[in-house]
Amino acid sequence: MSTHRTVPQTAAAHRPVPAALDDAYAAPYQGGDPYADYRGGEFSFSRLTDLADRRLGAGVVGAADESFAERERLLTRAPAVFDVHAYGHKGKTMDGWETRRRRGTGADDPFPADADHDWALVRLGAPGIIRGIVVDTAHFRGNFPQQVSIAAAAFEGTPSVAELLAAEDAWEEIVPRTPVRGHAANGFTVDSGRRYTHVRVNQHPDGGIARLRVHGEVLPDPGWLALLGGFDVACVANGGSVTDASDGFYSSPANTIMPGLSHQQDDGWETRRRRDKGNDWIEYRLAAQSEIRAVEVDTAYLKGNAAGWVSLSVREHADAEWTQVLPRTALEPDTLHRFPLAAPATATHARLDVYPDGGLARLRLHGGLTPAGTAELTDRTRRAVRQAG
Repeated sequence: MSTHRTVPQTAAAHRPVPAALDDAYAAPYQGGDPYADYRGGEFSFSRLTDLADRRLGAGVVGAADESFAERERLLTRAPAVFDVHAYGHKGKTMDGWETRRRRGTGADDPFPADADHDWALVRLGAPGIIRGIVVDTAHFRGNFPQQVSIAAAAFEGTPSVAELLAAEDAWEEIVPRTPVRGHAANGFTVDSGRRYTHVRVNQHPDGGIARLRVHGEVLPDPGWLALLGGFDVACVANGGSVTDASDGFYSSPANTIMPGLSHQQDDGWETRRRRDKGNDWIEYRLAAQSEIRAVEVDTAYLKGNAAGWVSLSVREHADAEWTQVLPRTALEPDTLHRFPLAAPATATHARLDVYPDGGLARLRLHGGLTPAGTAELTDRTRRAVRQAG
């Protein structure tokens, strides 16, 4: 897969931190907190949905090599861990994806060729527009790749690894070959504006990566949503997103619109305890203009810290006034609540208010797209689909 079309963009956007050789390596681990000398980073795109989240159905479908650590660990939700005493028969146990050391053709040419590299293929959990990528090399201090590059493509259906590798012309380079640092969060802004379903991570020439995050905006298939008829118009997998929230002290408000059920307390949203007379809230953007017919509020695993009451308001565009469609209603802890609306509500945005504080696991807004919403989403998707040639 050596043929890629490069998406035009500024070179500076892909070099957020200098990566000179003397700055690339982290110091050997000396004991104590293994994250004490971790080189983190704040990236504006990190607030967007991780399109490679396993909870959305993402997976690492193939890799050139995984001799030391399995490719699947790239998408583990939790930060990488390090156990100084953990060794196996292949060497040090690492929490990430790690390949063998590449070699040249012989004793007279021991170094790998410039084009030699390892790769991993990632199927995104939801198709979308990629805005930024984090290649996290946590705990890979002297065994991280010298450089990385990333390509992306849009495929229909569920292609096999062989089909992904054979379709060379479908891939576009969205992050050019760029130096990275060890034991660090390496962030890359992406400006392509296209809709993708897969990414290919290349590490030059070899090494290890702890975690991969692919942040962007979900852009679902409007034809599929039309076939479904009724669906959750707020769910991130269908194109919903959190636009703002009052608090995310213990866990992210974005968890409330993840697919599936919550499996433990931090898989939902929980705020700090209020000591004033205000209330907490989350604002959402729906998949497109929708007609909402029913609401579900789930407080699973939140027992002594569930919100006491909840209300729901909607509006038809980002600057419109809010209209309450579900009045303030009491919640029970660790319970799924179902509320049919008195009349269908047309909206592009929704706001959930909780009183006075606390949390919930999931919010579901059941309905479907309006004709105007379907037309807008279809147009948005068409503009983001890569044209051939």
